[in-house]
Amino acid sequence: MIKVKALTSSRNDPSTRFRVRQFIGPLRELGIEVSEHYPLISKYRTEPLPLLTMLTRLPGLLAARFGDITWFGRELVSGRNTLEQFAGKKRLFDVDDAIWLVYQNAFSEEIALSCDGVIAGNNFLAEHYRERGARVWVVPTSVDTEIWRPAPHRESTVWTIGWTGTWSNLKYLYAVEEPLADFLVQHKESRLLIVCDRKPQFERIPPARWQFIQWSPETEVGPVQRMDAGLMPLADTEWTRGKCAFKMLSYMASGVPVVASPYGVNEEIFQKAKVGFPATTQDDWYAALDKLYNDREAAISMGLEGRKIVEEFYSVKKSATMLARIFEEIAGN
Repeated sequence: MIKVKALTSSRNDPSTRFRVRQFIGPLRELGIEVSEHYPLISKYRTEPLPLLTMLTRLPGLLAARFGDITWFGRELVSGRNTLEQFAGKKRLFDVDDAIWLVYQNAFSEEIALSCDGVIAGNNFLAEHYRERGARVWVVPTSVDTEIWRPAPHRESTVWTIGWTGTWSNLKYLYAVEEPLADFLVQHKESRLLIVCDRKPQFERIPPARWQFIQWSPETEVGPVQRMDAGLMPLADTEWTRGKCAFKMLSYMASGVPVVASPYGVNEEIFQKAKVGFPATTQDDWYAALDKLYNDREAAISMGLEGRKIVEEFYSVKKSATMLARIFEEIAGN
């Protein structure tokens, strides 16, 4: 049994939950024993105090000395290369965002080159680290298809457009507020459902036409299963090209057709099958929703196709096998 010590960022951040934690059980069945160690205080809360962050990391670093491989869920201290070199002889650096764009230094490249390799969430991220000389594997951010699945029975007279995400990404939703507001006004049987850790502040969408549900890890799946169309707007930037499309994948795994900006992994998914509609302009967003609303059979078909794509390319089961091979390769070197 290969022993892997996973040093993650916090209890509930998406990177920890969907890049590391959801693989612990499946990897055990494949002969890889992963034990996770995250700081008692999230590294994001202690970001202004790097010395405090390093102190909270010491128990995980000590545990890593007794494992075969250390699996870093991003850097230990935000925006810095600090204690990674002390975490055991064999180390892997997991990256699911273009983190080098956030800070004005080469911390992530330094960490990557000090490790035995990088596990990247998509090809855009992988190419960045390959160009710097790192050894890289691509393991896409994945969905547990046993948890994220279509609702068994769903009957509703209200046609629900949905968005789920963290408050930091609400800016992308606000960018398409105008076509959303127009659609909701002209389609009286529709509504907008928002699942987030903070309540949004809309300027054009009337309060009566949208519903807010406070996000929690225990109840995050149910609201998505209530959606008839899932939204994933993004800006066309280097940062968004590094996104791993988890929002889009969670809709698809739940059998929900998507309307999404065709950037990064989103574009790759659209190239695989008809799972919804790409949208770049304000008119595109309105037109895509209008098509899904008026052709319910086609919308259901796209949702089912999306589910198939997730099962084939982006499932936890498939990615766990990829991770196991990486750990076996590193452990054997």
